[in-house]
Order: sequence, then C-alpha cells, then structure tokens
Amino acid sequence: MINSNKVATVARDMLLAPVYLYQGRKIKRDTVRLPEPNGDRHGLVQLNQSTDTLTDESKQTLSLMIVGDSAAAGVGSQTQQEALVGRLIPVLEQHPTINLMFNTLNWSLQATTGHTSFDILRRLYVLPAPTQPVDVMVLSVGVNDTTANVSVNKWQQQIEDIIAIAQRKFGAQELIFFSLPPMAQMPAIPAPLNNFVGAKASSLDGILQQVCDAHDGVNYMATDFPRMIEEHANGMPIDIAVMFASDGFHPSSLMYGYWAQQLAERITQLLDNSASV
Repeated sequence: MINSNKVATVARDMLLAPVYLYQGRKIKRDTVRLPEPNGDRHGLVQLNQSTDTLTDESKQTLSLMIVGDSAAAGVGSQTQQEALVGRLIPVLEQHPTINLMFNTLNWSLQATTGHTSFDILRRLYVLPAPTQPVDVMVLSVGVNDTTANVSVNKWQQQIEDIIAIAQRKFGAQELIFFSLPPMAQMPAIPAPLNNFVGAKASSLDGILQQVCDAHDGVNYMATDFPRMIEEHANGMPIDIAVMFASDGFHPSSLMYGYWAQQLAERITQLLDNSASV
C-alpha cells in the first residue's frame, strides 16, 4: 500500500527543491565559519587517591577516546576548556565511581570540522592501534552526513563499519553514539529548508539507534538539549537559541557543559554495570 503522507512529502520536496538549493547555497555563503578551539587534545590525569576497597595496585587506567565532527571538536567555544572534552574530563576526574575503579584517566580527542561517517571511518583506519584497549569510545557523527545528503543505506553501512573497526582495532569495550541534534531548530537554517534537513536528520538518527540496539557494547545516547535547558533554568523560560553558538549551527559553551554532564553520567553508568557483571 502506498503511504499517502510519504507521497505528499516527496511531492512537496520536489516542488520546493529550487528553494532548498537556493537556501543551502546562501547558508554556505553567509554563515560565519567558527574555528576549532585551541587547547589540549589528549592528556593523562592522575585521579585522587581515596580510601576504598580497591588497592592502588588493583586499580587501572581508564582509556577514553572522543571521535567525530565539529561538535566533538568543540566548535562554538573559545577554548577546549569550554568545549565538550574540556567540560567532561573534570567531571569524570571528580566522580566517585571513576576514582574508585581507576587511578589514571588517559583521554584523547580525534575530531575535525566537516567530518562525515566516511571521514571518521577513514580516520579510525589511519590512526595507530592503541597500546591499551579503549574502555569507552564516544562518537559524534551525522550532521555532515545530513547536509551532504548521504543515502540511508550508505549511512547504515558506514556506522556498521565504524563499530567493527572500533571494536576490532581499538578493543573498545563500550561505544557511545550521540543522537543527531535538532537540526530543524537550528537558527542558521531557515524555513522551509529546516524542515527538510530536520526530517533527513531524524531519519538517519532512527537508523543510528537501530544499529546501536543491534550490537552489544554499543550505546545510543539521546541528547535532549531542551530537557537539559529546562532542568537548569530554575523554572524560568529560556529561548532554545541559547543551545547554539553565534553561527546558529554549533552548540554553545553553555550547552557543551550540560552535554558533558549527561555524557559523564552515561559513562559512569556503563562502568558501574560492567563492574557488576
């Protein structure tokens, strides 16, 4: 049976195709290009030594790797300290679970503006294999696949390939894929293009979630920015624009902080679960 809604959507998109093309070119021409923030992209953190049931000899190094696109690279912030990784590491460093289980935190950031799933896959092939298996690999991918209009089948295959090389070459015990952001709400993308892009992002996001659910040790993390705003707004209404940087496309430093907090919670939850098995 033909889905009448789908037919209507396809017909509408065909009719609006010249508008989409014009708006897309205008965005590329007019949108401010924010640089990747300066700052450390790797580090070894000595964790606080506390009195607990584990001896220092039994503790190990937590290996963390963040891989992906401009959001992972922290575009929208002035420095890496204000970006995702810069906000994440201090939270993990102070978390009781991390200090209980590990005595050092070894982290690295492998992210570049504009990277698609194919670029990330190629980067993982080129990077040398680690001397220690990666405990947690965090991946931010999908926005550039959306804007490049990567096909659904190609997207799914490349996510599958990323999972395979992450587990085989890097020994990743847990993978965390971020959900795609709410692209329809990005201030930089005008109507009606925003609805078209938002629908494509939602489609890729649904496939990402399905692929993650089909693999052990692979986790999909729904990044609910509006909910995080509400939780930190103390009951006061906040414009969703605070989610975004000055280019209207990337996360703001404020949102990187909330995002890092949510990610830290997921990482410690996964470590707790693996320790109890």
